[in-house]
Amino acid sequence: MLKTVLPLFVCFIWATGGLVSGQTIHLPPSVRQGPTTSNIPVRTEEEIDRERAQKANAMLQEEIKRDTEKLFQLSTDLREYVDKNQGVLSLDAVKKAEQIEKLAHGLKSKIKQSY
Repeated sequence: MLKTVLPLFVCFIWATGGLVSGQTIHLPPSVRQGPTTSNIPVRTEEEIDRERAQKANAMLQEEIKRDTEKLFQLSTDLREYVDKNQGVLSLDAVKKAEQIEKLAHGLKSKIKQSY
């Protein structure tokens, strides 16, 4: 019985040892590089905040530009409408005037926010 168990035990140890040594852990290249990861640039929190503020300001400037163009278009339309109807105002003219007022207030707050 010892002759039967011993070869089975040796085969078992050899098989499990082969499984353990055959297993590899797959890591991303940046982790596998080890000591050379010091070449990766690290940004400070202040730099990240500055970039965010610059992007937000750029977006705000684009919104101001877009709203200004829309305000110009609406006021031009209202002027043409009033000129065409000889000073007689209708409900459409009042609605356009309200749109202009609302857009102007929003534009004013955006301009104040940008400073």
